[in-house]
Amino acid sequence: MERTDLALYASRSSDSRGRRYQEPFKDDRPAFERDRDRIIHCAAFRRLEYKTQVFVNHEGDYYRTRLTHSLEVAQIARGIARKLRLNEDLVEALSLAHDVGHTPFGHTGEHVLNKLMADYGGFEHNRQSLRVVEVLEERYPHFNGLNLCWETREGIIKHSSEYDKAPDEAVAEYDLDRRPTLEAQIIDLADEIAYNNHDIDDGLKAGYITTEELSELSLWREIHDRVGTKFPGIDAERQIYQTISHLIGTLIDDLIRSTSHELEKNRIAHSDDVRNCPRRLVLLSSEMRGKNNELKVFLRKHLYRHYKVERMRIKAERFLSALFESYLQTPSLLPTDCQEKFAHQGKERTICDYIAGMTDRYAMDEYKRLFEPYERV
Repeated sequence: MERTDLALYASRSSDSRGRRYQEPFKDDRPAFERDRDRIIHCAAFRRLEYKTQVFVNHEGDYYRTRLTHSLEVAQIARGIARKLRLNEDLVEALSLAHDVGHTPFGHTGEHVLNKLMADYGGFEHNRQSLRVVEVLEERYPHFNGLNLCWETREGIIKHSSEYDKAPDEAVAEYDLDRRPTLEAQIIDLADEIAYNNHDIDDGLKAGYITTEELSELSLWREIHDRVGTKFPGIDAERQIYQTISHLIGTLIDDLIRSTSHELEKNRIAHSDDVRNCPRRLVLLSSEMRGKNNELKVFLRKHLYRHYKVERMRIKAERFLSALFESYLQTPSLLPTDCQEKFAHQGKERTICDYIAGMTDRYAMDEYKRLFEPYERV
């Protein structure tokens, strides 16, 4: 039932290494389509609605969350996959799953938990995403996790991470000395294209960055002028939206051209050629990488380190550190079902899982329940 026009180097459900547990299925969906559907319906995916991208949920209804970001990554990645004749179901599954292990309060939460768990195995959100789909989701009668295909799980752990340096046995089965599928390689850049451009939108809407500051960037200036020529007389707000849209399209087109060139140059004819290639094949051109990096540096300086973002970051560190230490000192504060997991998962890892699964809103409410005397428990 998969597309018949897939490239020879595309991933196919029929070639999958399969699932960890045998299951009786109620229909004949292709394996990667089933993975995508399981991810969409899992609890960790739904909770992304209230997890920070840049702005905490209570700061406004307009801003991206981890959920809307994941949907935008999926939209961009599917478009790339279709042009390259790759498996769109696998690409979509990986796009939607790539952040399910993210903590509340974005990367701040990740850094806090990694520091708190330094003596107990650390914390990294790609590994946590893998842990979510392999262990933490409890939906099926005979096993924990979502029982996803090997290729989907491999793509999750190999997303923008130093997986090859990880000594953890939990990732050892995923061919750490080989490249992931092209579908998995797409996710890294689709993720970057999505968050760079949509963080511009959110940053402008919040007033943390301005179009005058953006005009210093060669890529923004080039696309902004192109939009002005294409739509003369357009109002400023629409020109911003159109500039962001055209910027995304420009990056996608460049990525497709560059990747096609790499596939041809490296004589990639089969999926094994992809896995054995000494370098990643999905990439932007050298010129576009330079322009895109200029944009990333700008956002790091003007948005991610804006003093209001920094204030929320410091508050989030205090929230999460206080919660972790309180649970560690008084484990009876945790729900009973969490306490029951201490015996086989360890107290610290169970606490870490519990906090990592929280939404921003739940973490702040839990802080109030534990530390404000007039708050109902």
